[in-house]
Amino acid sequence: MRAAGLNADRVDTGSPSTLPAAVRNGFYSPLTPGGMFRSGSYVASCLSDLADEQVQPNGVDLTAAKILEQVEPGRVGTDGKTVGSREPVATDNDVFGLDPGGYIVQYAETIAVPENHVGFLYPRSTLLRNSCMLNTAVWDAGYEGRGEGLLQVHHPIRIERGARVAQFVLAEAAHNGVYDGSYQGERTGAGAPRDERE
Repeated sequence: MRAAGLNADRVDTGSPSTLPAAVRNGFYSPLTPGGMFRSGSYVASCLSDLADEQVQPNGVDLTAAKILEQVEPGRVGTDGKTVGSREPVATDNDVFGLDPGGYIVQYAETIAVPENHVGFLYPRSTLLRNSCMLNTAVWDAGYEGRGEGLLQVHHPIRIERGARVAQFVLAEAAHNGVYDGSYQGERTGAGAPRDERE
């Protein structure tokens, strides 16, 4: 899709000195007016434990460290929340054999979302082509940890531990304050409550 006022190579309207920096640098996105999605190399600088092949032009691939299945009800209320207990899915030679259903996939990489940015995570296309979907929430500025997502399996699939399953991207964003919720520092030894229950 081509944004109004843009051709395939450059911005063709407006004085360069009055355009937002993102537009002048060729990174304009119609999804974030006046803003930009960052390059894969920039995103990589906000993560740890990466291999070279994980860095993509517009983001970074995340790998599956662990897959869990929820075994008890959770709770979402006006006065708080509870994450239901989960059990790890067993592997055969480090391969998860998944039947149709809902699972939690935990990522191996530690992410630190910088200020003035917001993170989004998308499934890699191979998951979609194999009748699977990955759902995730917004990654707020200031969040640090090893996150997780909801893996929907609609047809049996085998996923190897360490396989690339998602792509993480960052966009510039204005915000008031930074993330300081209950999942801060999860699975990093920084004291997020869930670390003790898994």
